[in-house]
Amino acid sequence: MAKVEMKKPIVDEISANIKDAQSVVLVDYRGLTVEQDTQLRRNLREAGIIYKVYKNTYMNFAFKGTPFESLSSYLEGPSAVAISNDDATAPARVLSEFAKTADKLEIKAGVVEGTMYDAKGMAAIASIPSREVLISRLLGSLQSPVTNFARVMNQLAEKGGAAACGAEAAPAE
Repeated sequence: MAKVEMKKPIVDEISANIKDAQSVVLVDYRGLTVEQDTQLRRNLREAGIIYKVYKNTYMNFAFKGTPFESLSSYLEGPSAVAISNDDATAPARVLSEFAKTADKLEIKAGVVEGTMYDAKGMAAIASIPSREVLISRLLGSLQSPVTNFARVMNQLAEKGGAAACGAEAAPAE
């Protein structure tokens, strides 16, 4: 079997993984212990993120002609790729959180929703809360004024309604 035929299934696998990806993040994993790598893979898997180590040439071929092509310039040295199809900020968030305990893990760059970010940009992306957290915050802020209004109305009703406010009720005719 020719070398090209052996490489094609791997390139196709990478292409299939990034086809519908919201984000792709490249990391340098040199220096991680086996325990750290196992924990990192577990954390990423729990977050629904695909994490694999591929040869740079395979990733380079797979990235060509996709929104992730700009990552090719960062494919130097050992590289692993974290891919998320659901939550665009999840790979950056999980990797950055893990890097706090494993200083050897280094985020090289990433593409989030079609925009290329370097390591500093990925650190900023990592600070964005998950979609679920943002939605719950939005709902909380929308619910707060309604709750306060209902509380005030309830207090007025307990104190005797409009008479408690100093307003005189119009006599019924």
